[in-house]
Amino acid sequence: MQKIKSLMTRQGLKSPQESMTDLSPMESARIPSKEELREMREQPADPQEEQDIINSIEEIYFSGDSFDMVQHELEKLPPELDLQELEEYRDKLKKQQAAVSKKVADLILEKQPSYVKELERVTSLQTNLQLAAVICTNARRQLSFAKEGFTEASLGLLANQRRRQLLTGLLKSLRTIKTLQRTDVRLSEMLEEEDYPGAIQLCLECQKAASTFKHYSCISELNSKLQDTLEQIEEQLDVALSKTCKHFDVTHYNKVQMAYALLGKTQTAMDQLHMHFTQAIHNTVFQVVLGYVELCAGNADTKFQKMQYKDLCTHITTDSYIPCLTDLCKALWEVMLSYHRTMQWHEEHDKEEVEPATDGSSTSGSDEPIFDRSYVKKKLQHGLTRIWQDVQLKVKAYLLGTDMSSFKYDDFIFVLDIISRLMQVGEEFCGSRSEVLQESIKRQSVNYFKNYHRTRLEELRMFLENETWELCPVKSNFSIAQLHEFRFMGQSRSPSVSPSKQAAGLGQADTTLFEQYLQGGNPFEMQIDSKEEETDDVLGSNGYESDELEKSVYQDYDSDSDVPEELKRDYVDEQTGDVPVKSVSRETLRSRKKSDYSLNKLNAPILTNTTLNVIRLVGKYMQMMNILRPIAFDVIHCMSQLFDYYLYAVYTFFGRNDMYELSGLGLISSRLRTTLNRIQESLIDMEAAMETGSSHGASEERKEKVPSPHLSQLVVLADGGSLYGLAERVVATESLVFLAEQFDFLQSHLDTVIPAAKKPFLQQFYSQTVSTASELRKPIYWIVAAKAIEYEQMLFLMAGVKWDIKEIMSQHNVYVDVLLKEFEQFHKRLGDVSRLVRIPLPVSNVLWEQCIRLANRTLVEGYANVKKCSNEGRALMQLDFQQFLMKLEKLTDIRPIPDKEFVETYIKAYYLTENDMEQFIKNHREYSMKQLTNLVNVCLGSHINKKARQKLLAAIDDIDRPKR
Repeated sequence: MQKIKSLMTRQGLKSPQESMTDLSPMESARIPSKEELREMREQPADPQEEQDIINSIEEIYFSGDSFDMVQHELEKLPPELDLQELEEYRDKLKKQQAAVSKKVADLILEKQPSYVKELERVTSLQTNLQLAAVICTNARRQLSFAKEGFTEASLGLLANQRRRQLLTGLLKSLRTIKTLQRTDVRLSEMLEEEDYPGAIQLCLECQKAASTFKHYSCISELNSKLQDTLEQIEEQLDVALSKTCKHFDVTHYNKVQMAYALLGKTQTAMDQLHMHFTQAIHNTVFQVVLGYVELCAGNADTKFQKMQYKDLCTHITTDSYIPCLTDLCKALWEVMLSYHRTMQWHEEHDKEEVEPATDGSSTSGSDEPIFDRSYVKKKLQHGLTRIWQDVQLKVKAYLLGTDMSSFKYDDFIFVLDIISRLMQVGEEFCGSRSEVLQESIKRQSVNYFKNYHRTRLEELRMFLENETWELCPVKSNFSIAQLHEFRFMGQSRSPSVSPSKQAAGLGQADTTLFEQYLQGGNPFEMQIDSKEEETDDVLGSNGYESDELEKSVYQDYDSDSDVPEELKRDYVDEQTGDVPVKSVSRETLRSRKKSDYSLNKLNAPILTNTTLNVIRLVGKYMQMMNILRPIAFDVIHCMSQLFDYYLYAVYTFFGRNDMYELSGLGLISSRLRTTLNRIQESLIDMEAAMETGSSHGASEERKEKVPSPHLSQLVVLADGGSLYGLAERVVATESLVFLAEQFDFLQSHLDTVIPAAKKPFLQQFYSQTVSTASELRKPIYWIVAAKAIEYEQMLFLMAGVKWDIKEIMSQHNVYVDVLLKEFEQFHKRLGDVSRLVRIPLPVSNVLWEQCIRLANRTLVEGYANVKKCSNEGRALMQLDFQQFLMKLEKLTDIRPIPDKEFVETYIKAYYLTENDMEQFIKNHREYSMKQLTNLVNVCLGSHINKKARQKLLAAIDDIDRPKR
């Protein structure tokens, strides 16, 4: 079929008849001949049969044009030919050929109308093509005429215009290149003017322009030059950034940040900034310390410049230590203030950038600035702790480089105050607790305070041994708050505020140091107050408020107008000054004159110079403790030792007496005795009194102790005219009580600063030691009471009285009058002593109580010495005692009379029966064995027989046996 198609294609425009004549011999051989056509017509025209014949043709006959059917058939012949088979095969091929020819002829006849029609269309197309060729020829001829008359002239003009434009652009480019060549001069000028953003902007624009003209050979050299200039600008920008670390300037920093933003290196700027701050801290402290070291060295030796900072700090002298530390903190403050202002700038800058961003609708391209701001914020926050750590390490090296144990107290307090102020700066700077500074200053403080306290204890011993126990005149309204050392307690300030700056800090309590000194000044520009400011106006002229007041008190006791208002009050709170509604009546004032020997002076506190010195020392200790809380317990422990030593000294000087236990009055309580024993064991160096040589070989434990003090030889305690040193005893004892009251006043403050784990120590100190100060009155004043009255003379007079009388007497014995005269003389002597020193009511009460107790016990002792006594004699004893009580009550306001029952019970015991007497002996062990025995012996013969006497004496012996 393909061969037929190809045959039809080759026929071209020829008719079928022509095409038959034009066939090649091979092709004509394939066309059926007339005979074959006739045979085909003769053959049955069964379409199915024809189709079966065509289908029986081998497939190879339908292959390409290169198929050689003759060769194919020859190759199929068998080696031995059979004529009959060949003829049969030939007939088969003829049938196949006839079927194919008939099929082809049928197809040709079927498609002939279409063929004719298509041939006509081809003819028409050929005619149209010939017409188009004529039109094209005419058009080309007309275009040729147009080219010659119009196109060549017009396009020439356009070409010239284009050339002109190119030359104009070239001229502009040349001028730009010329400007670029001169840009370096302008960049230098802008850098000198510190216009970094403008310089970078100009440089970047030049680089952009240079990239536009990079096809010029001269631009390549200019481009490299601009890159070098940009690097130079970055270097100068880095130097400008470093300047902000010491002196922050908003305008300057704004330029620097804008410049880094133009460079797209905001994060790099932050990294560089922190590096510069670290370097600034190191360089600053090194230069400050180096300057002082070289100044003190007095020569230009350069070896100090090569030293490490830590080694350099060890060369600071004592005189230059505080000025150098002050300048060091000032310089570090400037660095930290610059960092603080840097953070403020970024916070304000971020707010300014965020507000416009929230107003705008477009958010594209804002991720990168937000990331930069977040990075800068985190970097700055992290840098706070890092910078403060660097500051702490530098100051720590300086603090530990010098031994401050030999510093004066005020100098050391000044150092503590500076460091405390620095720690306050650190807390406000980054919220740090400054552990490094606390640990270093604690080490120095413990070392200093240990030596300082040892020296102060030695000084206290020297003061006590030279103390004459005379009254130190102070004003009646004296309070420890008036002392310079305690002024820090009257100010509502943080522990780190300088004592010299307390007043200035009152109005600025709500502002931080950074807010306070943001615009200028320095928190470390502190000066020590002048001595005039430190002077305490607490001393009176001579212990009296005025001479007129003294005279008026002596002239008229009953005149209320002459009595100061303070004495008219029942009670005045020492701290608040609050006065009760009720005032003292005239009768109360009159009654007070008999027992309170203080009207000749106002109620000024009784204290000595040593007491005032101890109080000031306590104030200094509290200053140190208030500034440095970590050593609060050590300071409080040392404060307690000051009080312990003062109490022990007063007891040793005025209260130690071996007759206490013999008196049976229980003068020293078990608590007081325990306290005294504790002080002696823990604080008093008893071995020092036995050593005559130096104590260089003393153990470390003994170094913490102090030798027992000795009373000054100027103090006379054996003179009866002065009531055996009563004035000195009153001053010593009441000054101790006053000191205890001041410790009570300070307890609440001490309780707030002492660590919670150590509070039991403070509570025990107050309950076991401070509260026992007033208990020393009894043993100290007992010695005066025991010597002021001639008790032995009274016993002698009582021994001469006859008690076995037979009549009831109406007149008392002489010994009662003698005893009362002794009391009147005692009363007069108290008045004389009160002219020297005020005797408070509790003191006079103790003195009177002790004297009356001793007198009553002397009466019992005298009655116990009686060998014979009748009922009338016992009645006389009662008469004598009642007379004594009646007269005594006019001399003193003490009610009830002490030991009144002690005497009356003993006298009445004479009348007891045997059984009652035995019960009396068992129940009343306050009487001595001698007194009880004498009572039994005297009763013998009157109403007790010998047998009962033996029984009662055996009962007395049973009571006495456990005491042996």
